[in-house]
Amino acid sequence: MSSGHIEQRRLEQLSNTIFGVAMTLLAYQAPREKFAGGNPQWRELWHVYGAFISTLLLSFIVAGMFWLSHQQRLAYASHATRSEVMINLFFLLSIILLPVTCGLYGNNYDSPNVTILYSFNLFLIAVFNTALWTIAATRRGDWPRLVTPMFSLLLFVVALVVSLLDPRLPKFIWPIAFLSPVLAAYLERKRPITNNTT
Repeated sequence: MSSGHIEQRRLEQLSNTIFGVAMTLLAYQAPREKFAGGNPQWRELWHVYGAFISTLLLSFIVAGMFWLSHQQRLAYASHATRSEVMINLFFLLSIILLPVTCGLYGNNYDSPNVTILYSFNLFLIAVFNTALWTIAATRRGDWPRLVTPMFSLLLFVVALVVSLLDPRLPKFIWPIAFLSPVLAAYLERKRPITNNTT
């Protein structure tokens, strides 16, 4: 290891802390409205909290998905250059922004600008994640490793473009990204078979 490289384990503790705090803060943006009656009906509860809870679950699963990808990449590439560390920091910054955009979208889901902002945040996370995987995989010429991050990036690009055209539609595209871990597991299971046949 050259003096210009840094052990990824040094980033692991920082990233785990940031992911943990960000995923916890997702719930702190819940609406604070008080109900007129002392015993709100289910319809009232859903009207006030429904959009926020849906966004909270979406954001939590997205954060968990990228945390898993991040941990796998740290294990895959044991060392990083200073430029990679900087990209990692921008990646973590995009995770820190998630509770903010989640809260905005959960409380203002009918606002086109807020939808675009939330879509852009998810897009940014996917961009930095894909960039880091590309750097790690390029060193080994391990191009199949890029299928999963590219899949999630493509989905979030589509969702961002769609949000510019019709802000009501991205919410139907974002959940498709949850297939990324399934795709990763499938490709991982296929890898030993491919290696044995070559």
